[in-house]
Amino acid sequence: MTRRTATSLISAALSTSPAWPAHQTKADGELLVANKGDRSLGIIDPATGKQVAAVPENGVTGHEVIASPDGKIAYVPIYGDSGVGKPGTDGRNMVAIDIASRKVVGSLDFGHGVRPHCPQFGPKNGLLYVSTELDNSISIIDPKSLKVIGTVPTGQKESHMFVISPDGKRAYTANVGPGTVSVLDLDARKTLKIVPISSNTQRISISVGGKMVFTSDQTKSRLAVINTATDTVESSVDLPGLGYGTSPTPDGKWLVVAVPTVNKVAVVDLEALRVAQTIDVPKAPQAVVVRPDGKIAYVSCDSSSKVAAIRTSDWQIDTLIDAGKGADGLAWAVRS
Repeated sequence: MTRRTATSLISAALSTSPAWPAHQTKADGELLVANKGDRSLGIIDPATGKQVAAVPENGVTGHEVIASPDGKIAYVPIYGDSGVGKPGTDGRNMVAIDIASRKVVGSLDFGHGVRPHCPQFGPKNGLLYVSTELDNSISIIDPKSLKVIGTVPTGQKESHMFVISPDGKRAYTANVGPGTVSVLDLDARKTLKIVPISSNTQRISISVGGKMVFTSDQTKSRLAVINTATDTVESSVDLPGLGYGTSPTPDGKWLVVAVPTVNKVAVVDLEALRVAQTIDVPKAPQAVVVRPDGKIAYVSCDSSSKVAAIRTSDWQIDTLIDAGKGADGLAWAVRS
């Protein structure tokens, strides 16, 4: 497939799509999972609780995934065959997958090994942002043409994951090895501040209203809570083990935290800033995504090739979904 043909296919898929609803309330959609061990993108039907397709990524392996706002295209950065800060293959591209046809329809080549990792869509401008870890930056991408149109320096190494504020003006990166969070001005494309957390931190999320950012300290069993008004660590939340991926519920009341060291999921009361309860899940929970209607929290379990679907009404496991090997990054694709 030529680059021109791939770009045309993506543009055609996106140009006929409706805008993303401001507050998606329906459960209609598909769950996407990055199966690291299978080097594929898993597509899960939430109604049946089954993985209905596994799309080869034509690369080494992708750890994370995001769906376009219209739910038509999945974007998977191809990270490589190693972990953050460890020696191994340095990925240099990102693939675009048409979810309906379950085919790779495009690929962006960054030009050199950058270990691209976390993809996020700007909530206001429709641009795609991807962490390019070895360049100590976030790349800004036009998702239709699959071209890099700018970069934002993070000022730190190992900027692995990041989140964008609800107004689209700020980004916060979790810098693993340095144990810091970079505060970025996305419009000015510059680093505003480096917030120290510990000697190592992993994963990051932001509250629904954008007032708090959460990252998991990897030296203590706690979440660091950053006040975005001051960009300082204001408090912390004790966890039953070292935390990892986190995601808030749409109502802003709860934060769902994967705790892989004890094979649990912790539910944090965001008003009290304490763990309200825990749920046992299969081995090595990694990433968390909460369905747009807020009724189900999905948690990928790496070593178990499972995704746990947890009801938020009573915080019990609704079903365990068979995924691919090394199930990691999760994303929700709306069904248009």
